[in-house]
Amino acid sequence: MYKVKLFDEEHEKDLEVSVNKFLSGLKEGQLIDIKYDVALMESEGEQIYCFSAMVIYRA
Repeated sequence: MYKVKLFDEEHEKDLEVSVNKFLSGLKEGQLIDIKYDVALMESEGEQIYCFSAMVIYRA
């Protein structure tokens, strides 16, 4: 069975910590792929970033 785990953080370092913590719990061979994306929007003259990742793994 395949599963996905989604991560969404405002800072890239927070995303890195979250994904690494999750990956440390996987066994050898479970990881299939990681998809990464960054979204940017402007609100009231301020740039807002959204860093996200989707980990695809075998359950």
